[in-house]
Amino acid sequence: MEAAAVAAVLGFLLLAAAGSSAGDEAREAAAVRALLARLLGPGPAAAFSVSVERALAAESGLDTYRLSGGGAGARVRVLGSTGVAAAAGLHRYLRDFCGCHVAWSGSQLRLPEPLPAVQEELTETTPNRYRYYQNVCTHSYSFVWWDWARWEWELDWMALNGINLALAWSGQEAIWQRVYLALGLTQSEIDEYFTGPAFLAWGRMGNLHTWGGPLPRSWHLKQLYLQHRILDRMRSFGMIPVLPAFAGHIPKSLTRVFPQVNVTQLGSWGHFNCSYSCSFLLAPEDPLFPIIGSLFLRELTKEFGTDHIYGADTFNEMQPPSSEPSYLAAATASVYQAMITVDPDAVWLLQGWLFQHQPQFWGPAQVRAVLGAVPRGRLLVLDLFAESQPVYVRTASFHGQPFIWCMLHNFGGNHGLFGALEAVNRGPAAARLFPNSTMAGTGMAPEGIGQNEVVYALMAELGWRKDPVADLEAWVTGFAARRYGVAHKGTEAAWRLLLRSVYNCSGEACIGHNRSPLVRRPSLRMVTTVWYNRSDVFEAWRLLLTATPALATSPAFRYDLLDVTRQAAQELVSLHYGEARTAYLNKELVPLLRAAGTLVYELLPALDTVLASDHRFLLGGWLEQARAAAVTEAEARFYERNSRYQLTLWGPEGNILDYANKQLAGLVADYYTPRWELFVDMLVESLVQGIPFQQHQFDEKAFWLEQTFVFSTRRYPSQPQGDTVDLAKKLFLRYYPRLVAGSL
Repeated sequence: MEAAAVAAVLGFLLLAAAGSSAGDEAREAAAVRALLARLLGPGPAAAFSVSVERALAAESGLDTYRLSGGGAGARVRVLGSTGVAAAAGLHRYLRDFCGCHVAWSGSQLRLPEPLPAVQEELTETTPNRYRYYQNVCTHSYSFVWWDWARWEWELDWMALNGINLALAWSGQEAIWQRVYLALGLTQSEIDEYFTGPAFLAWGRMGNLHTWGGPLPRSWHLKQLYLQHRILDRMRSFGMIPVLPAFAGHIPKSLTRVFPQVNVTQLGSWGHFNCSYSCSFLLAPEDPLFPIIGSLFLRELTKEFGTDHIYGADTFNEMQPPSSEPSYLAAATASVYQAMITVDPDAVWLLQGWLFQHQPQFWGPAQVRAVLGAVPRGRLLVLDLFAESQPVYVRTASFHGQPFIWCMLHNFGGNHGLFGALEAVNRGPAAARLFPNSTMAGTGMAPEGIGQNEVVYALMAELGWRKDPVADLEAWVTGFAARRYGVAHKGTEAAWRLLLRSVYNCSGEACIGHNRSPLVRRPSLRMVTTVWYNRSDVFEAWRLLLTATPALATSPAFRYDLLDVTRQAAQELVSLHYGEARTAYLNKELVPLLRAAGTLVYELLPALDTVLASDHRFLLGGWLEQARAAAVTEAEARFYERNSRYQLTLWGPEGNILDYANKQLAGLVADYYTPRWELFVDMLVESLVQGIPFQQHQFDEKAFWLEQTFVFSTRRYPSQPQGDTVDLAKKLFLRYYPRLVAGSL
């Protein structure tokens, strides 16, 4: 594709989206001023002047901000071409001039007095039309139980980080219910179709139905309320909300109402049987396809309005019924046609995960069929896992369709220190320089948030940079100083060690999914190898502890100390497991008892105790969030069961076992520890009796333990207990000398 044609495609997309997000400048400025007051308080916020003028970006059409003023008695002036641009400029000032830090785990907002002056007027224009945020799965792994207060904070975080394009998918089941009732389904058929709240992401992508449901009536009402507030706030900042559209999946019960309908039942997904998967896909040529698609989008936009970008995923992790390019093109075109029937200005946002997930099926002809079925510039593709396995490279920049270079990073919302910062740092610039590149932006698309914040801080910053960060060591040193509010040699050295170890994953094997033995159902075949030197983690742990006298009052520091302590404990579990396995295979009972006993009766209880010292690592807090979304005790129990299933078995038979694993106080004590205790008991019994270890028998017994946890009604503390620093020191003093002595 020639460069001129590329420019034309991107220019069309730019104009289409710009028109939809134009909004009122005064409203956007007011929204940023309100954000500033929420963030700093009314008094400090008065030291800033915020305004929005579209003309600031008139030449490029790309978001631009300008900073000036400040100093003794002078207000800091923040001007943006949109509300999002103004918020990003404000964040830039707080970060680079004031040394502040805004984060999920706790912000550091100590402002210097007077506010530092911007000596030379600073103007910054992003090279990216879009700075995208979210994954369809994020709505289930992280957002599912949120109330408006939590959503409001997240939307502020999004604005400050310059996000201008994001999914807004709450409340869609209420709209689908209206459509299905209008088409003749009964309420019981609809109830049977929807998944439970913790599994809606996969219902929305056609992977699942029924599992974990039905949805209570109150759920629909509360989600409609939330969606209206979310959309109002997004639009007030000048963000572009991405609404859902019809992808072709229908309830089986529609075949009762329309017996002649042409449908194909797809294969199973995620080890679920057809009671919960094997979705029904409407044939693209069936007359019902445009009817359902337009009914849904018309009802949706009547309720919520539109900004003309819609998301739909027809074949997410599901193999199409035919590999014929003509079929794939028709299936794609039918989704798009249903969109433009209602909204002639529609742009389709497609998650490009399908091309990466099943490369054997999606050959060049198949990929080209999908991408060519929508007019160029009307399909916006998320290269969802570009930091590890970019698709744009092998598809000639998605054959001319614009795409967003995304960092996926996290799977399942797992805890565990992980990152590929070098790849993330270099990736967007490389994609922009790719021959005839149609890159239209950068994105963050984690399955779950609230972890590894350094990775997201870098990625958000790259959304406003043309070039990679020149010196990542210097950057991460500055990150630590801002995060804690003061530079400290111990923390700087710790972060440099983390940068070269856990945050330095490279190659295609790097996937942000925690497979540590700690959070897996035990066996004798678990992999304990890691891509880094564990001694770097242990040394970073020691260095952070040296900083406690100076930084113990910093919430962000305490969080990081606990997180690194948690990671060190995870590494210790792997080491003790390796010793126990070796002892068992060598038929050495005493070493087996020593290593396994330490793991089960010392290390895991100590980890649970230190996790309990921080509200962000409490199972009780996680479950109370689910219960708080309910309006009756019966609903509260139902939501809690949904949440417990997702954290553990995922499906009724452990279908995606431990995929969404977390390291939470209570979960370690009552879920992971009993499994390990059973495993150790059966290993010892096997060795004493001289019989092979029976993994199948263990799995059956472990499944009973896992089910017991899921169905338990035990309540857990939702307030922290104990002092993080003291507990981390105790754990360190117990194990670090053994590491140094080589006795582990």
